[in-house]
Amino acid sequence: MTHSSAKGRLIGYARVSTEDQATDAQVDALKAAGCAEIFREHMSGAKTSRPELAKALARVRRGDVLVVARLDRLARSLSHLLSVIAELDAKGAGFKSVADPIDTTTPQGRFALQVLGAVAELERALIQERTKDGLRTAKRRGRVGGNPKLRAGDRDAIKQIADAKAQAYFERVNRTAEHWLPIVREMRPTHRWQDVVRVLNARREPANGAPLPHWNVERLKRAVKRFVAEGLADPVLLQPAGRKFSSERLVTLVAGVKRANPELTLAQIGAQLEAMYERTPRGGTRWSPSSVKSLLDRAETLGLLGSETV
Repeated sequence: MTHSSAKGRLIGYARVSTEDQATDAQVDALKAAGCAEIFREHMSGAKTSRPELAKALARVRRGDVLVVARLDRLARSLSHLLSVIAELDAKGAGFKSVADPIDTTTPQGRFALQVLGAVAELERALIQERTKDGLRTAKRRGRVGGNPKLRAGDRDAIKQIADAKAQAYFERVNRTAEHWLPIVREMRPTHRWQDVVRVLNARREPANGAPLPHWNVERLKRAVKRFVAEGLADPVLLQPAGRKFSSERLVTLVAGVKRANPELTLAQIGAQLEAMYERTPRGGTRWSPSSVKSLLDRAETLGLLGSETV
């Protein structure tokens, strides 16, 4: 389990079931725990799609800690709780419940989480066994499986399925957003989508081993559009790239390559630029380490490299 940095932010999440209920008590507990930013949700815990929870998870960065007043405010089930914590762990972030002994930044809290994980594994096995028994029984009685409303073409049921799929997609791309979204923000709309895709796909796996998505232009556009729709990315990212690129285009491109793979040497960056058919500032086709270094120096001056690559 990843340790969370003491320097990270504490981000709170509060939820009540209906609009009539108030989150004040939870907010007070979260503020007392040190949370400066709190997301409030008015929605049933059984709902699959929770926009404010998705936004809270999208806001979390490495070293941050997501805090709730009680476990039941976050998760609709034990498996959902463990899934959220695994997502935070993949980001290098922590989780804490004020009223429960779950704090993944401490040894005791991680042990309690392991116990919960073992219980969840048993619960999943029992559910699978009961489900198989139920399907076998239904088959013997001649019943047809599936959702009858979907088979009947019920529009509300179809919309619920579509919304659930859209939310699951957002949660999936959000797990790796800290690895690709900053690069998109730096490169768009100055660079073509094809350029951004090449830079992202050249990135190596992070140290924690979390798999990174393989992008194409349409898939990346779809992810960015979803983040824009959630208010987590600037709509300017979706503007078309101009035919005439700015004088700083190569600077931001080289910065993107370096941020995607901080361990690359100057020669390796030059080789990647050649593979992308990028011409040097003087119009040549062969990149020298000195040309790459000159652009990286300018990128560092402009603050484009970020603290992790400087």
